[in-house]
Amino acid sequence: MKRVFGVKKNKDPPPSIQDASERITKRGDTVDDKIKKLDAELSRYKEQIKKTRPGPAQEAVKARAMRVLKQKRMYEGQRDMLYNQTFNLDQVQFAAEGIKDAQQTMTALKSANKELKGMMKTVKIQDIDNLQDEMMDLMDVSNEIQETLGRSYNVPDDIDEDDLMGELDALELDMGNETEADGVPSYLQPDKEPDLDAELNLPPAPTGQTAVPPGRSNAQTEDELGLPAVPQASIRG
Repeated sequence: MKRVFGVKKNKDPPPSIQDASERITKRGDTVDDKIKKLDAELSRYKEQIKKTRPGPAQEAVKARAMRVLKQKRMYEGQRDMLYNQTFNLDQVQFAAEGIKDAQQTMTALKSANKELKGMMKTVKIQDIDNLQDEMMDLMDVSNEIQETLGRSYNVPDDIDEDDLMGELDALELDMGNETEADGVPSYLQPDKEPDLDAELNLPPAPTGQTAVPPGRSNAQTEDELGLPAVPQASIRG
């Protein structure tokens, strides 16, 4: 049977885009080297044309330069074609890599979606709401405990708030009437002793001997005031 039909040969795998691009790039490099050699040859012919006088010799040099120039044009056309092929392969490779990236992205999204679905089965919105309600209740109880512990034991409950507001207003008014010299409120200044003489409207006490009006004696004055008579000897002595 093998002799009749033959043996099926194993075909080589088709070249990849990367392999084809590298092969064309190498061909393009070879063509570039050939163009560089032709440029050097054209430079020599150009110098010879400048140094040669017009005539058959110069025309022969020009003919060789023309032939080299035609080869250069041909190689440049091949190089441009190879560059276009490389560009097309690069575009195809870019598209293929983009599709591979999209496939990997879809695979990752499917895996993440499956994982999220499994996680969502263990988490319920109702449980979260209940937990939030319990936390709010606990916070309210905590605030009540803090307020209870922060109460003052010395403040009576029967204090009138209107009286407190009036006392506060009076305190603010008194603070506004501070002295300009010391800058101390009046309620912080030391108390001054009251002037009893000013309150009783008494006349000032005499500082020396009382003058007696002319024509009147000390005895008459003492009689008017109801004072006992003083002996004259004691006065003179």
